[in-house]
Amino acid sequence: MSEIDTATAARVAQLARIRVDDDALPALAEEFGAILGFIEQLQEVDVEGVEPMVSVTPMRLKRRADEVTDGGMADTVLSNAPDAREGFFAVPKVVE
Repeated sequence: MSEIDTATAARVAQLARIRVDDDALPALAEEFGAILGFIEQLQEVDVEGVEPMVSVTPMRLKRRADEVTDGGMADTVLSNAPDAREGFFAVPKVVE
């Protein structure tokens, strides 16, 4: 298992915008260490020749033609706008 100190756990929590009390930091550091240990364990698995999967069941993704369209419903979309002019959303000016 990888060792993570409480200062590193506090930094990760800060970066993730997660409020963690000081008394909970040792447990969080231990959880992070367990996660990193699991990742290290996964790196030992031989995946040579294994094809990447989309799903656990063999299937092909549905495909459609790659065509550029206007969506065919501009009037419907613009009907939800508080202010629409000449086929576009009208928004307040924010830069002088």
